[in-house]
Amino acid sequence: MITIVSDTHSETGHELSGRTLNAVRAADLVVHAGDFTTEAALDAFESESNRLVAVHGNNATPGVLDRLPEVRTFEENGVRFALTHRRRGGSTGLELFGRERDADVVVFGHSHRHLAEDTGEVLLMNPGSHARPRGGLPTHIELEPQEEDFGGAIYRRNGKLVQEFPVGGVVES
Repeated sequence: MITIVSDTHSETGHELSGRTLNAVRAADLVVHAGDFTTEAALDAFESESNRLVAVHGNNATPGVLDRLPEVRTFEENGVRFALTHRRRGGSTGLELFGRERDADVVVFGHSHRHLAEDTGEVLLMNPGSHARPRGGLPTHIELEPQEEDFGGAIYRRNGKLVQEFPVGGVVES
C-alpha cells in the first residue's frame, strides 16, 4: 500500500493520528507532498515510515530544504508519479508538469484540500492536509496495488471514506 499525505505544518512532530497514522505505519511507501515545515517533523515521518518519498514545500525551514528536492519522479507497480508541492497555473500547470515528466499521476499539496481528478492526460491527486485542513476535512490518500495499477481512495482521519477512484498506468507489452 502507498499512503499519500501533505501539509503537516508542524514544528515538532508528524501530527498523525487515527486512520492516517495507521495507514502511514502500514504502508510500503509513504509519499509526502511537502510542508513538513521543520526537520523534527520530517524526522518523525521517517521514523514512522517503512520508506518515505517526499519533497519540500513553500514553508520549509533551511534544514528541510537541504534534505528534500522541490520535485521528484518515481515509479511503482507500473505507474509513473510526478511529485511536487505546488505549481503555478492550476490544473493546467500541474498537467503540463506531469506530461513533461511522462507521468501517469501528479501528486501535489499546498491547497490543504483533497482532490482526485482525471484530466484525460494525467490523474491529479492532492491528499489534502491530515493535520491542518484549514476548514476542510483532515484527509489522506491510500493506494492499494492491483494487478497492473492501483485502486485509490481518499479517507478522513476518522476512517470515513470520502472518495474512491482508479489509478492506472501504461502497461508495456
